[in-house]
Amino acid sequence: MVRVLVVDDSAFMRKALTNLLGKDPEIEIVGTATNGLEALDAIKAHDPDVVTLDIEMPKMDGLTALGHIMRDMPRPVLMVSSLTTEGAAVTLKALDAGAVDFVAKPSSTVSLDILDMEKELCQKVKAVAKRKRFMTLRSNMRASTAPAASTPASAFAAAKRQPLSSVAAANATGAPVCLPKGKRQMRDLVAIGVSTGGPPAVQKVLSALPADFPAPILIAQHMPAAFTGPFAARLNGLCQINVKEAENGETAKNGWAYVCPGGKHLTVKSRLGSHTLVVSEEPKTALYKPSANELMRVVGEQLGSRALGVMLTGMGSDGLEGTKVLKQRGGRAIAQNEATCVVYGMPKAIVDAGLADEILDIDAIPAAIIDNLYK
Repeated sequence: MVRVLVVDDSAFMRKALTNLLGKDPEIEIVGTATNGLEALDAIKAHDPDVVTLDIEMPKMDGLTALGHIMRDMPRPVLMVSSLTTEGAAVTLKALDAGAVDFVAKPSSTVSLDILDMEKELCQKVKAVAKRKRFMTLRSNMRASTAPAASTPASAFAAAKRQPLSSVAAANATGAPVCLPKGKRQMRDLVAIGVSTGGPPAVQKVLSALPADFPAPILIAQHMPAAFTGPFAARLNGLCQINVKEAENGETAKNGWAYVCPGGKHLTVKSRLGSHTLVVSEEPKTALYKPSANELMRVVGEQLGSRALGVMLTGMGSDGLEGTKVLKQRGGRAIAQNEATCVVYGMPKAIVDAGLADEILDIDAIPAAIIDNLYK
């Protein structure tokens, strides 16, 4: 049984979340709380495996409570966010602060809107629950060692658009990620598929790449439409490369990353070394929008051996069929390893299928991306 604490100041949402989660025979609601202060007491009393946490609450808001949880009693926290630009911005801050993922509140109190979130909510709760022990062990290890050196976001922002010769990109350990000299570039486009736990993983990868990164990057992140624009804007302020929400018909540039708008698909038309982005609602039958399958498939068909696919943390197997096409056409594929995934689903699918050329810790992926452009 996955033991869950529901935290929300709305009596309606507490009841709705409790009822939805309670329908699943593998989930037990161990308590509810109306604000952050009550939540901290309830966590100490019930030791839940997962906490669903509202953001705007009296006495202590969700962000403040999250800070206490991550510092004093770390465990998987799912933020329950409103589908607004403001809600997206705060939710992205929560993901930076340690929340593993989020679920969007329904747009109304109509019963059909509530039921729409049921499957996603239960799936995510059960998937992230497996990270509780890992988060506790990691917290204990950090407490017993000196903090590692890191590069603050302000340094990345100040270094933005500087050539690598002036400023070396740095990953979480401070190690520089450099472009090789004298090697012929074999691949000229990177496609990234990612879902649950994705925003911090994508940030870690992109913020370690140099401003003169020699290829465009296309990203299919499972995320609502209200979130992808703020997500891209936040990354743009933290990375040396440029990051934006993709627009249909624009030419993809080296040193730029393009986030697919929520509810749509991102692919590409490539001709004579020029890549034109295609943002579309087709195929409408795709299970996920954006679809990692669609991105990988079309990139493989259009670029063949000139393409590199990267599969990061995520639930399910979206991206598997598309990566098969990419590999059949001569492309290469990198998968994030289980130890650093919030949910080892999407990467596991391509690893189990024998499609991954490398299976790596998230900190090693930026350097591996550069290395694979020249293989």
